[in-house]
Amino acid sequence: MEKSIYSAEYQRLCALLRALRLEAGMTQVQVAAVLDVPQSFVSKYESGERRLDVIELRYVVRTLGVSMQVVLDRLEQ
Repeated sequence: MEKSIYSAEYQRLCALLRALRLEAGMTQVQVAAVLDVPQSFVSKYESGERRLDVIELRYVVRTLGVSMQVVLDRLEQ
């Protein structure tokens, strides 16, 4: 198991979170406002510069209007 934030698998998660945000019709600024974090927080996790823990991931996906199960299912595709 590779633990680097630069692993291909983690990069897939980052790309999926960006895609889900775009599907939700939200900007990084809008997501950040809901999460009460700076826009750079969103930018950094989407680019893979910042790793999300499971609690943060749960807040992000709820903000995007999907469930953790949707994220897991789409990662498996």
